[in-house]
Amino acid sequence: MSRRILPVLLFLSLLQATAQVAPHVFFRVTLGSSFPRPASGRLLVFFKQGSGDSEVNTEEFAPEATWVFAREVHDLAPGDSVEVDGTDDVFPSSLALLPAGNYEAQAVLDLDRSYNYRGRNVGDWISSVVALPGWSPLSGPEPTLTLNHHPVETPQHSAAMKAAFAEAKPGVAESKYLYSKALTGFWGTPTLLQAWVILPPGYADHPGEHYPTVYWTHGFGGDMGSSLGTGLQIRKRMDTGTMPPMIWVMLDESCPQGTHEFADSVNDGPWGTALTTEFIPYLEQIYRMDAKPTGRLLNGHSSGGWATLQLQINYPQVFGGTWSTSPDPSDFHDFTGIDLYAPNANAYHSADGKPYPIMRDKGKVIATFEQFSRLEAVLGPYGGQVSSFDWVFSPRATGGGPVPMFDRQTGAVDPTVVKYWHEHFDLANIVETTWAQRGPMLKGRIHLFVGTADTFYLDGAAHLFEARLRKLGADPEFRYFTNKTHFDLYASGDDRGALFDRIGAEMYGVARPNGDWKPKK
Repeated sequence: MSRRILPVLLFLSLLQATAQVAPHVFFRVTLGSSFPRPASGRLLVFFKQGSGDSEVNTEEFAPEATWVFAREVHDLAPGDSVEVDGTDDVFPSSLALLPAGNYEAQAVLDLDRSYNYRGRNVGDWISSVVALPGWSPLSGPEPTLTLNHHPVETPQHSAAMKAAFAEAKPGVAESKYLYSKALTGFWGTPTLLQAWVILPPGYADHPGEHYPTVYWTHGFGGDMGSSLGTGLQIRKRMDTGTMPPMIWVMLDESCPQGTHEFADSVNDGPWGTALTTEFIPYLEQIYRMDAKPTGRLLNGHSSGGWATLQLQINYPQVFGGTWSTSPDPSDFHDFTGIDLYAPNANAYHSADGKPYPIMRDKGKVIATFEQFSRLEAVLGPYGGQVSSFDWVFSPRATGGGPVPMFDRQTGAVDPTVVKYWHEHFDLANIVETTWAQRGPMLKGRIHLFVGTADTFYLDGAAHLFEARLRKLGADPEFRYFTNKTHFDLYASGDDRGALFDRIGAEMYGVARPNGDWKPKK
């Protein structure tokens, strides 16, 4: 080969390799000089087509309308800048693929890495929305964003929370917490259980009377604030006589990993043990509660629905019945439509390549499981709904934290992890394999309500669970509300909480089978 030809071939080879590398699209983000100290956290950039918006954020019912890209920052000093790459750690696709057009962007520094659970909050730092008219990913100056202010809480939410805390008076709603020995021992740091205790009207006027107690817990995204709001709605229903007089304990199941669902988990800790052996006995010493199974009843929605199902199943000697609504999957043969036990199971698509949906509205698919998972991974590998399942259900990884149930890039399900899920947290399997021991305490105690148009396809697992319970002779009560979704299950007409009246009356009938309470018309 000629010495002259060799350099030319090397140059052409290098040129070809360079052409195959996708171009990077960088945005420069500066931490404002007013920030009090160096900052660490998850730096997120939100980007969308359009102009004139006061905020650029994700849209739940249009998951690919906004691009999100991210990076971790550590000890970023006030006034310093970092580049965030819109072609790496990005959802739904690389910004390098976008055509030229009018766009806008906004940066958020998620200091406590809670975006997946709470969204942006008043403790985060954000930039103003920056307009990018005629922007092209392959030309023009690098867009710049400056983190210089906090998000502002909406006036409606601020007013609602202020009003709720004003109503939370002794004798109506009382905040209680207990540092748990079991959880503190697990985490090596003081860890507490907390709840709002909602007392029935007339509680102080009848010092000799004891009351049935309902243990309620919220779904994903809930916390002590939202629990108080729900508890006060229940108190108002008792005030008007549409619900019977009972004590409601509004439990908080949120944690940095998402929701712990009051399960005994090798990753989240012994929350079920802490609740049943520490917190409930503590509350029963303070309040005049029916300290017996028929006086300890359960209710929760969504992740709270799954939590109350598992509490009833795993602690049948403690609780006298659960009324769980729209619970997360109780039979993993239908995990929001995915059969985790199928050969070569994949969380993103079926064997024929069809993507699995995870959200629907009026029959229309809003998001797939893959979209949901990929967006969550960009927002942060912690605190999201999908990763929360891993934290509750999965075995512990060698380096700490849970082993993922599926590969976030390919969707491939890990059968070893699924086997662990099956043995420890598939509620249908647990009931079936332990029926000889638990059956007498569970018969007639499982009540489940779900809509036939549930937003997250949770009616599928409910049907499977019901079939297995009926085969066992468990006398369950399952009710499927036609065309009801995940978010309007409790509603009747203009009353968003009407189902509480029905559930409350049924619970009271268990605790007081000979009682004379009747709802006011």
